[in-house]
Amino acid sequence: MTRARRRILVTGRDGQVVRSLRERGSLRSEFEIVAAGRPELDLARPDTIAAVIAGLRPDLVVSAAAYTAVDRAEQEEDVATRVNAAAPGEVAKAAAALGAPVIHLSTDYVFDGTKPAPYVEGDAAAPLGAYGRSKLLGEAAVARETANHAILRTAWLYGPFGHNFLKTMLRLAQDRAGVRVVDDQHGNPTSTLDLADAILAIAQNLMDDDDPAMRGVFHVTAGGNASWADFAEEIFRCSRLSGGPFAMVERITTAQYPTPAARPANSRLDCTKVLERHGVSLPHWRASVPSAIEACLGARTATRSE
Repeated sequence: MTRARRRILVTGRDGQVVRSLRERGSLRSEFEIVAAGRPELDLARPDTIAAVIAGLRPDLVVSAAAYTAVDRAEQEEDVATRVNAAAPGEVAKAAAALGAPVIHLSTDYVFDGTKPAPYVEGDAAAPLGAYGRSKLLGEAAVARETANHAILRTAWLYGPFGHNFLKTMLRLAQDRAGVRVVDDQHGNPTSTLDLADAILAIAQNLMDDDDPAMRGVFHVTAGGNASWADFAEEIFRCSRLSGGPFAMVERITTAQYPTPAARPANSRLDCTKVLERHGVSLPHWRASVPSAIEACLGARTATRSE
């Protein structure tokens, strides 16, 4: 007998993770990926969440949508907290009412970046800014509403969809010979398509196995690490090889590029736990840049030809 497809509900419609999940999910016949976003499900209005989730009756919920404007959050912390903390709590509560597991996406920004080594899940969180504080509160809200959760901290997301560093670099290189990029912040550049594959693998585990060891907080990023300047140079190298725009990178310090919100100098996350508990390991970040570049360049060519 063929098993019915599992319905995975993802919050949001246009974010880069949501679109990556829809693309990767379309390749998996065992899943039905349903995206729900504004106006029906509006994270800025947490009271809209329960009815939508109850009506769709998912087998698992991925809490992916978020307020991600890191600098603007310094002036809009109340909005960021409502979207990143109160709303995920309501998502988790609604999922729990259906007996469905929740995968909630969090961030490296819950840490202050002062640790000299990669962060593990048990390290003390100490956000530097409003965005990180709101995401940490979101983790707590999800955990409070249901034990049937996997909170995935990820970092430095890039890919062919939405707004991200890779696409910004390609855009800047179209009319600049050089770009100034920070070289004293280090992290794990992570492909949203690779992250989507990991989310689907973890989702399968949560739906098939009630082992408490598969619940809790996990770090999920690409292998290897880089500075933003390292990442930019690799983007331009791959773009040039594919016939796309490129620029020279001038390496600068964080002090030379002040922003309203402070960023952690060390965003590296240790992903040993998710490998041990879920068998999930993402590729090295450099391995996934070329395909993201090709997808972005292909989309740009298609847009120009329309």
